[in-house]
Amino acid sequence: MPATILIGTQWGDEGKGKVTDWLANEMDLVVRYQGGHNAGHTVIADGHELKLHLLPSGILHSNITSVIASGLVIDPRALIKELDEVRDIGISEPNLVLSANAHLIMPYHRLLDQASELKLGSAKIGTTGLGIGPAYTDKASRVGLRVQDLLDMKIFREKLEVALAFKNQVLTKIYDTEPLDAGEIVAEYGEYAGRLRGVIGDASRVINEALDNDKNVLLEGAQGMMLDLDYGTYPFVTSSSPIAGGACTGAGVSPLRIKRIIGIAKAYTTRVGSGPFPTELEDETGETMRKVGCEFGTTTGRARRCGWFDAVILKYTATINGLTEIALTKLDVLSPFEKLKICVGYEFEGKSYEYMPYHQTVFHGAKPIYEEVEGWNIDISDADSYEKLPKAAQAYVDRLEELIGAPITMISVGPSREQTILR
Repeated sequence: MPATILIGTQWGDEGKGKVTDWLANEMDLVVRYQGGHNAGHTVIADGHELKLHLLPSGILHSNITSVIASGLVIDPRALIKELDEVRDIGISEPNLVLSANAHLIMPYHRLLDQASELKLGSAKIGTTGLGIGPAYTDKASRVGLRVQDLLDMKIFREKLEVALAFKNQVLTKIYDTEPLDAGEIVAEYGEYAGRLRGVIGDASRVINEALDNDKNVLLEGAQGMMLDLDYGTYPFVTSSSPIAGGACTGAGVSPLRIKRIIGIAKAYTTRVGSGPFPTELEDETGETMRKVGCEFGTTTGRARRCGWFDAVILKYTATINGLTEIALTKLDVLSPFEKLKICVGYEFEGKSYEYMPYHQTVFHGAKPIYEEVEGWNIDISDADSYEKLPKAAQAYVDRLEELIGAPITMISVGPSREQTILR
């Protein structure tokens, strides 16, 4: 049975949580394949609102195995907090597998992340300060601690002491902070080990055996395509690979296992943190989008920057990922506007671009070329079929589909699971 990949197509916050939760009805496994608790999504189902950061959205379904794969970096404290929140809503024994190969976020990762951003000043990346980047740096440098090290605290301490010999030098001599104590960290993480021991396992084997047995598997990314380490707006990106190719690496499955690649796109565009954003609206229109769409980060609470839909980015995403279909979210947020704009190209120094410019100078200075279309200016949150959408809303969806080059098969007109139109 081929696997399905679900990815964000913009700068994250596209509504993957709701779409994953919807798709979970037909899945046996839901797998998170990259990132850390710097990403977040809200799932609303059966009267419960749950803000997830590490746990896959399938955690709300008792018949689904949720897998946190090897491509993640894990803050055990954050994971345990989420598990406690899940138990508080009545899911006492979540069916979860945590990859032994996933890397751990350590206290020095958080300190280094925050200190680095502070030193960068106005040139800061805009990270969440949760230690994600430094943890991935240690992974690439082959000095990281992994989840499986929690199963042998003697090995854990040996690796920690090697790491601290260098990290404490950096913390004290470069960032002028207090050194960390190995004994305190071992005691803290020893408690985490006791809580997580029962869910640590061989994630890739679990995933591949499910596929061998004709099970339906959903591979769920965090962040979005434009935050990809290689193909996003570098350096204003995350430290992992949210794209479809990253799913194979992070989950440990062959590309030959993949058949369906669903891109999640918001009906407008947002991003959190620093970095270029050609269609950003720093006016009343952008503020209306922010208020109506409740555009505040799930993880940080930061106000998201808002702008018109950027079809250039979506064409780029569709090409890089080989999208087979699009799930369009938050169409209802555009209801207040009588006129809408779609970015169909960029202009820079007299030259126009209908594709994503490869040079950062061009993209940073790009001015959007807009196509104006009619809005519908009425509430659409009760529409339960495509035919019940206003003609202007249908025309907007059809135009986006034409520009992207991939079919829009799902449309969200509100936050709840029930406010979803299949097309």
